[in-house]
Amino acid sequence: MAKLVECVPNFSEGNNKEVIDAVGQAISRTPGCVLLDVDAGASTNRTVYTFVGSPEAVVEGALSAARVAGQLIDMSRHKGEHPRMGALDVCPFVPVMNVSMEECVTCAHIFGQRLAEELGVPVYLYGAAAREESRKALPSIRAGEYEALPEKLAKPEWAPDFGPPTFVPRWGATVTGARTFLIAYNINLLCTKELAHRIALNIREQGRGPDQPGRLKKVQGIGWYLEEENIAQVSTNLLDFETTPLHTVYEEVCRDAEALNLPVVGSQLVGLIPKKAMLDAAEFYMKKEKLFILEEEQKIRLVISRLGLDSLSPFHPRERIIE
Repeated sequence: MAKLVECVPNFSEGNNKEVIDAVGQAISRTPGCVLLDVDAGASTNRTVYTFVGSPEAVVEGALSAARVAGQLIDMSRHKGEHPRMGALDVCPFVPVMNVSMEECVTCAHIFGQRLAEELGVPVYLYGAAAREESRKALPSIRAGEYEALPEKLAKPEWAPDFGPPTFVPRWGATVTGARTFLIAYNINLLCTKELAHRIALNIREQGRGPDQPGRLKKVQGIGWYLEEENIAQVSTNLLDFETTPLHTVYEEVCRDAEALNLPVVGSQLVGLIPKKAMLDAAEFYMKKEKLFILEEEQKIRLVISRLGLDSLSPFHPRERIIE
């Protein structure tokens, strides 16, 4: 049976269409790779690519994209709302079909080693591929971001897993690894970046630190401002939507926003979402509002409406929802 791995590389360019397209073309031209989604953000100055293929193909696709990024992205000039430390900031491999997590860990190891050798850049392993407990969480590795790398790389405890412990100004450093499916989900607010971040600290599992954990398990969060849309966002990653569902994140943000007298104006999904996550949200709103809906397509339309998923751009279910 065919093996399928998803790869979701995040590149530090969200404004230059030529660069965004060139990286996408490098992926789609790689034999065996199918590019599913390209999500560029101007204020975050970051583009998230989602593609699938066999374990061997996705490694090649990610390397092809990285080679292009190495020529076209200069991190010494980069500014953006999203935390970042490299031109190719993070590159996770995700098991989709007939593939174990261990096989995705192998993908990350092969990719990391080849990237470091070819481009001469430092590479760290995270998630299930991490070799040290302290490097399992991406925010831990990325602490201090690009600007802290010269000092960080000089410390023995932050020696990269692959590549030289030297600062490469144009590139920075890359994190690669293996993980389960993640939902990137942002809730829109009419407020300041600071107030959005305050809500993010309340809900994310990490909270404000070990003594002040947040309310939602398996959720990461940060607040930022999108200049191009003139709104703030509570930007979250749902690491396990079975533990904390999509609608729970939205409702909890709404609860905190209401307490601060702040309007919530829809939300945004970055990349793809499993159909089950959408249907779980539909069941929640149907029960909450005592609605009777039979058709799956209409249930999904209900969720798009209740979460305001088309508030910033059209939400096309056939392009964004995976089985």
